[in-house]
Amino acid sequence: MSNSPVRAQAKGAERVSAEGNSAVGEHGVSKRAKAANRKAAEPAKPVTEAAGAAGTAKPVKAAEPRKATKATKATKATKTTKPAKATEPARSTKAASSTKPAKPAKPESRLAMVRRARRINRELAEVFPYAHPELDFRNPFELLVATVLSAQTTDLRVNQTTPALFAKYPTPEDLAAAVPEEVEELIRPTGFFRAKTKSIMGLAAALRDDFGGEVPGRLDDLVKLPGVGRKTAFVVLGNAFGVPGITVDTHFMRLARRWRWTESDDPVKIEAEIATIFPKSEWTMLSHRVIFHGRRICHARKPACGACPITHLCPSYGEGETDPEKARKLLKYEMGGLPGQRLDPPPGYPGRPAPPLGASEG
Repeated sequence: MSNSPVRAQAKGAERVSAEGNSAVGEHGVSKRAKAANRKAAEPAKPVTEAAGAAGTAKPVKAAEPRKATKATKATKATKTTKPAKATEPARSTKAASSTKPAKPAKPESRLAMVRRARRINRELAEVFPYAHPELDFRNPFELLVATVLSAQTTDLRVNQTTPALFAKYPTPEDLAAAVPEEVEELIRPTGFFRAKTKSIMGLAAALRDDFGGEVPGRLDDLVKLPGVGRKTAFVVLGNAFGVPGITVDTHFMRLARRWRWTESDDPVKIEAEIATIFPKSEWTMLSHRVIFHGRRICHARKPACGACPITHLCPSYGEGETDPEKARKLLKYEMGGLPGQRLDPPPGYPGRPAPPLGASEG
């Protein structure tokens, strides 16, 4: 029993000796110790020499960190330039958005509007060189009565009604002495015949009593007559006496607003504003041209925009039918190949005369 520890020690020594012999060199020093001693004894070589000793491929590998540094710088540069690129399109977008709507959004100056309005008048003169009052009349009295009767009806209906009326009552004196019921029956087709009978018989009596049976040629005198306002007075003054005047009827008012000549809906204010745009010598014919255009092309509900000759001057283009074929079907009177409003049109009128009352109007 006492010999077992000794034997274990001897065996352990033998193992150590055997393992040591395997790592020992010729001179009794282990190979591992020699290698450690050599490394400790060798001086540290520079990094460049180590890289050079490694061959030509190693410098490329050693330069990789520098490439990475350049890439990092490029990345940083890219990051810094990205906002600049993002702002460039924004600037161009703002420029584009500011230039495109700028033209329609820019308000028209007073001078530009006046020039455009006068050009419209000149071009309408070429389209309607035959423009005229569309009421049949032979003297100032007939024009005055016909204009009063034209309220709330068409000139065509008035022209179909007045021949019988003037045949029976040719003078103010005759009409003033008429039986009201007989006058009512004659003018019934024009509508509101009772009120209109009172007006025309009243103005006939005023002409007989105050003006010697003659229609006065002054605005102040005309507007004092029963049923006569500024519109009626200017129709009579402009077409029976040659005194310039602006006739602001429903057609004139509509087109003056569509063409941006005015924003008012008061006939008196419209008249005053239009008078500052056009020379006085143009007032009467301007009224005829605008009314002609409103009745034939620029209608209230469905303007024939596609057949309009002044679309390039109209700020309201597109409110009506823009297709040329469909627009042509909307044209009225001579523009649409139909009879005009007058039974007795003036010389030079290119359309067909209107049919008498009771006849076909096709």
